[in-house]
Amino acid sequence: MRIAVFGAGGVGGYFGGRLAQAGEGVVFVARGPHLDAMRDQGLRVSSVAGDFEVRSVEATDDPAAAGLVDVVLVAVKAWQVGDASLAMKPMLRPDTVVVPLQNGVEAADELAAAVGAERVLAGLCKIVSYVSAPGQICHAGVAPRIEFGERGGGPSPRVMALRRVFEKASGLSVGTPDDIEAAVWEKFLFIAPVSGVGATTRMPVGAFRAVPESRELLQRAMQEVLALARARGIRLPDDVVDRTLRYVDGLPPESTASMQRDILEGKPSELEYQTGSVVRLARRAGVAVPVHEFLYGSLLPGERLARGSVVGGRSPDAE
Repeated sequence: MRIAVFGAGGVGGYFGGRLAQAGEGVVFVARGPHLDAMRDQGLRVSSVAGDFEVRSVEATDDPAAAGLVDVVLVAVKAWQVGDASLAMKPMLRPDTVVVPLQNGVEAADELAAAVGAERVLAGLCKIVSYVSAPGQICHAGVAPRIEFGERGGGPSPRVMALRRVFEKASGLSVGTPDDIEAAVWEKFLFIAPVSGVGATTRMPVGAFRAVPESRELLQRAMQEVLALARARGIRLPDDVVDRTLRYVDGLPPESTASMQRDILEGKPSELEYQTGSVVRLARRAGVAVPVHEFLYGSLLPGERLARGSVVGGRSPDAE
């Protein structure tokens, strides 16, 4: 199967690398020093589950040069999906399958509007990974897993064909839930609160889960996402908050979310697609989300500064 991995960061680099290792025809769409290093030296992945490398890597910064593909795995940041959806069009046949792996709950809709709803599955992944140096990925925690499915629910031949491809790859697990929308929202109930609380406290998960006050903030944030999901007709189980908190308790204490890392490094982040998305969708649904409003308001100045839309520093009369 010919697979384009659009974005070769922590997510795309790991899952694309595993597919290439399994013998699939993988082309990475990347840029800058990371692209140059992959072309020259291959892709190296250091992993808590065992290191591996792909010595011969097909990679480009020009989607048209990649040619037509069977599948596009969209692994860019959530705020880059719009640009990626336009750039990927030269790779798409009428039956090309597009799978978003972003944090958040809006990427599939955004892609469907740009490339056609008939092409787009819903998807998610679970992993803690990042680019540690050009051409190198660090998988720091969480058993890698990918899930995808038809947005309307139920199995389909193309979903099962893609599942068989991932089942051949080592170092990951794959799921094709009947209700992929519920699965995406269940991950969102985890990632948006953990990202928001982690970024606001500026602490790794082991620190803020251990303090009663910040743990309560995390739990209340999860309950807000649950209320929002139900208001939108998403079927999440009654014990989802308790199960998610237990999952958080099992994470390595040094774990941080990608949004949190970007914010702490002064980079543009997925704030609008995680915390901001909860606030925006809740207003439309008439759901109260005071914790997310606090987190969003606290983090928004830094986000705007990172994007160059506000001027930092003290005003002349500040005391």
